[in-house]
Amino acid sequence: MSSSTESRERILGRLYNAQQYGRDAYIPQKKVWNIKNRSKEENIAEFTERMSAVRTEVFRAKGAAWVAELQKLVEERGQKTLLYAPATPTGKALAENWKKKSSCKLVTWEGSIEEYKDELFACDGAVTGCLGGIAESAAVILWPTIDEPRLMSIVPPLHVVVVEASKIYTSFQDAIKKLKWNAAIPTNALLISGPSKTADIELILQFGVHGPTDLMVFITE
Repeated sequence: MSSSTESRERILGRLYNAQQYGRDAYIPQKKVWNIKNRSKEENIAEFTERMSAVRTEVFRAKGAAWVAELQKLVEERGQKTLLYAPATPTGKALAENWKKKSSCKLVTWEGSIEEYKDELFACDGAVTGCLGGIAESAAVILWPTIDEPRLMSIVPPLHVVVVEASKIYTSFQDAIKKLKWNAAIPTNALLISGPSKTADIELILQFGVHGPTDLMVFITE
């Protein structure tokens, strides 16, 4: 029995014992963990529908065709700089397929955060990869690294995420099972559902309060 299982059983045991002595304790019910498995197309359809509902722009592209589509979009919108991580597969695909004659300049992430701060806050957008997507939660899963740090997805006003179609999972449970988090759980996994938003004040929904105002997701296959 693993240590986490032992801890859970110990906590539940205390709760059950408390009830025996007449204490008003909440007893959680054990639930069977059913993992739904839908087809790839069903996952993509639900992911796209739910992502779009939270003001995310979702596109589908074959191979590296997402680069040309992204380039056209940012040029039309007048964005001048786009940050990327050159050491990642997403960053390499971007650099290899970006047309040099463009009104939008690619900016590489390099150096330390302190040295790079001014350029980071001046960028119009950033492109990152991800571990996958979750259809039921309308979320992309990011696992920041030294090569592609967390700041890239929270500082620039536009965040572009590239997700492989085969890595869009039905549910969070489905994702952690297929990504084998039981063997190597990420230390800082992030689930991002749409642009940054809050309704703390007067229940009025505002976008871009704590992060990007715009989120684009490219589904590639």
